[in-house]
Formats: sequence, C-alpha cells, structure tokens
Amino acid sequence: MKQVAQSGWTTLMLVIVAVGVGFSIWMRQPAMQAAAPPARTPVDLTAWVVDWQWESGLADTGELGKALSRVQAFAAYFDESDQPYFTKAFHEALPQIRETAEAAGIDELNLTLVNDIVRQDGSESPKDSELVSRLVSTKVAREKHIAEIEALLDQYSFQGVEIDYERIPDKDWGYMTAFYRELYERMHAKGKSLRIVLESMAPVETLKLPEGPEYVMMAYNLYGTHSGPGPKADKAFLKKLAKRMTAVPGVKTIAIAAGGFDWHGDQVTAITEQQAVKIRYTNGSELKRDTASGSLHYQYTDDKNVKHTVWYADGSTLTSWIDTLRQAGISHVAVWRLGELGSGTLDKLVQAATTAK
Repeated sequence: MKQVAQSGWTTLMLVIVAVGVGFSIWMRQPAMQAAAPPARTPVDLTAWVVDWQWESGLADTGELGKALSRVQAFAAYFDESDQPYFTKAFHEALPQIRETAEAAGIDELNLTLVNDIVRQDGSESPKDSELVSRLVSTKVAREKHIAEIEALLDQYSFQGVEIDYERIPDKDWGYMTAFYRELYERMHAKGKSLRIVLESMAPVETLKLPEGPEYVMMAYNLYGTHSGPGPKADKAFLKKLAKRMTAVPGVKTIAIAAGGFDWHGDQVTAITEQQAVKIRYTNGSELKRDTASGSLHYQYTDDKNVKHTVWYADGSTLTSWIDTLRQAGISHVAVWRLGELGSGTLDKLVQAATTAK
C-alpha cells in the first residue's frame, strides 16, 4: 500500500510540474492580436456644380480637389423651340468652373442636360415629359438631338455629357434606350464619356439599357417637397436601390444629396447644410440625429409664430450613406450638389474618396 501511495504521489507531482511548465510557456507566448477589420476601398466621388449657386459650389470644389474624379456642370436646359439653352449665370460661371477644376487637378469636366424648358417670359416647365417625347420618339429626332449635343461639347470643350431626363413616360422608354445606345456610340467614337441619370422609380429591371454608359441612380428625396418632414434618404432606401442596380449594366453610381428641407405650414423650402446650421444657431433649437438615416433634425418657431421642422445631412450623414453603399457593393458615389457644405463635411468626403479605412 505504501508503494501504491508513493506511486500516486509521484504521478500527481509529475502532473503538477507538467501543468506548471505548460502555463509558463503559455504565459511567455505573445498576446493574440485581435483580427483587423477588412479594409474599405475608397469611393470614386463625383459632384454637380449648379448654375444658380456656382460661386459657393466652386468654393467646395476647390476644397475637395482631387478627391473628385469629375465635376458635372449643371445644366443645359431647353428653350421654347426645343433647343439647348444656357442661363446667363452659366455663361458667367463656366470659365471659372473650368479654371477651378484644372487648378484642383480634377481630370474631367462634363456637361449635364436636363429636360427643363425655360421660356422667354421667365416661366419654366421642369422635367417636361412631352419635351422628351419630341427629342427621342423618331430616328430623325434622335439624330438631330445627338448632333446638337456633339456641337455643345465641341463648342464648350467638355470631356463628356450627362443626360438627366426625368419623368419619362412608359411609352417612351423604348425610344430612350435607343437614344442612349445611339448617343453612346457617337460619344465613344469621339472619345467622350456618357453618363445617364435614372430616377429611383425607373423600371430598370425591365429596361434593355445598353452597355457602355455609366448609369447613376438618384437616391434622394425620400422625403421632400412631395411629403411631410423626414430625411432625404435612409439606409434601407439606399440598400434597396443598390440591390436594384444589379439589373443595370456597366459602371453603377448612386447619387446622394447634401443639404435638406425646411417644412413650415404648407410650404417646403430647400436649404443647404450651412443654412440649416445657421438657422438652428439663431433659434437655439434642440438637435437630434435619426438612427435609421443618420440625418439631423430640429424644430423651431419663427417670429411669425410659424412652426418649422428641418431635416438635413452633415458629414457624418453622408459618410454613413457612403459606407452603406460600400457594403452593398457600390463604390461610385455622386453628390448632389456642391455649395455651402460644412468644413467638416468636406473633410469627411475627402477622406472617403482618398483613404481606405
């Protein structure tokens, strides 16, 4: 029995020693590093400069610099005879838009055409569906319009063109896709780029969109002049549109919107980020951030006792939208529009476009 007890004691000691040696070795091992999050690729960032706010738009362009791969000069409208029409402000702005883009190292300056009619008496017909029908519903009409676009690009030395024709009737989609194809063939032959803007309700799943152009889906005005208060977009809306873009050929871009809206009474007013900040600062309103959209919002009562509700996007909003799109497989993002963005927002956009985080 003594031998058995001694043998058991020896075995126990060996186990203790082995455990101690193992623990000592384990303690000397370097601490296991936490797995690094996967790198996020930078986005290809483009933006619009509009003729009615070109000075502050150019200030933002200069701040963003090479973070922008292209700038879209918005816009060419149409007159009463269906001819492309530029405002006086556009003619004043264009030389400085070009100078600012070149100084910032931006490679490409493109022209945006929109189907708004501007009449001599100052009245307008925005997003005119009948105009679109007249421009594209026959082969002869499309040829004429394509020749006009070519002439504009040559005259003003643009590297490419963007077609932003909205409220397209269902009956005209076949003509529109033919126009996109024929225009792309002509632009490609001339070494020019073509970008097509699509509204969020465009039936992309059933359209036979041609290969070649870059397609831009408008992902904003979820709430706006047509609705009550709310954000221009939320993350669920962005994910839904990104999924729908899988039906679109070629390069896929999603456009997000800066700024916001002020709802008051039965009116809705578009405001820039800087305006939204100034209004809140003046009125001392409580600022809240919406979880679903990342947007900021507040309320105030003006000196006429009218209640206002303001929703707008800041840099954190825009970068959260960009991250949502990245995760959904979209790496090309367009910003509508430059002009009176906050300095922090400009910094965040530069980071998103130039740094893999």
